[in-house]
Amino acid sequence: MQQDQLDKIREGDGFIAALDQSGGSTPKALRIYGIDEDAYANEDEMFDLIHDMRTRIITSPAFSGERIVGAILFEQTMDREIEGTGTAEYLWSNAGVVPFLKVDKGLADEADGVQLMKPMPDLDALLARAVDKGVFGTKMRSVIKMADPAGVQAIADQQFEVGRQILAAGLMPILEPEVDITSPQKGEAEVLLRDALIRGLDSLADGQQVMFKLTLPNDDGFYQQLVDDPRVLKVVALSGGYSRDEANALLARNPGVIASFSRALTEGLTAQLSDEEFDQTLDASIASIHAASIA
Repeated sequence: MQQDQLDKIREGDGFIAALDQSGGSTPKALRIYGIDEDAYANEDEMFDLIHDMRTRIITSPAFSGERIVGAILFEQTMDREIEGTGTAEYLWSNAGVVPFLKVDKGLADEADGVQLMKPMPDLDALLARAVDKGVFGTKMRSVIKMADPAGVQAIADQQFEVGRQILAAGLMPILEPEVDITSPQKGEAEVLLRDALIRGLDSLADGQQVMFKLTLPNDDGFYQQLVDDPRVLKVVALSGGYSRDEANALLARNPGVIASFSRALTEGLTAQLSDEEFDQTLDASIASIHAASIA
């Protein structure tokens, strides 16, 4: 784990860009980007197109470490190149943006009001590759749909168990136990989750830190105890289906929490835009998310 990258995340003035749509979410991401499913014949062509989109974003003059401290990549994006350089290395060397990798393999079926992560039997090998490619940290997502105490505790336990495995590999884990924004028990689930995460921090060894990626809460400043905990490097927020304007407004009311937006970041970007229009649209998006992150 590089100290200069750690310092960038801890002290940097900006947010984390989530560019990690994977196999299941890629067709939707491409449709929003203006590329329909009849534009590609197979999965390889689909991933070529999504890499072209990510390359266009990352190489835009609007995308730099001045306002973006980190970026989360999909495994295939890590394995590909931008302008002849590995994507993770390009992010840090050319843009001053710290690279993270999405490592989960999707969600298990719902049980006890939650969806745990599917098993990750090859995680150690993936983490070793990530280290070799210059990745700083990881991200993994599970989902809470209802305020079931057993389910929420199982989510926290799994996130911390895998987080400790990631720390052992020399990487910084972002634990992402998302609370579904459409849940009829969102507020109650957030109380259970916060308490479970505070307990989970006690499972870390002395000097260890993790990050959290959390749904924007119902109550302003709800996760302040996590923001202030020395065992937490950073708390970041997912947009979770909110529009960019909604997400920015909610984020600005949670001091110390920064954005890690995906859909909200790329809102308005399409393949049909000219380079000038694309850069202007992305710049406006980054400016608004940055402002909400430092509010």
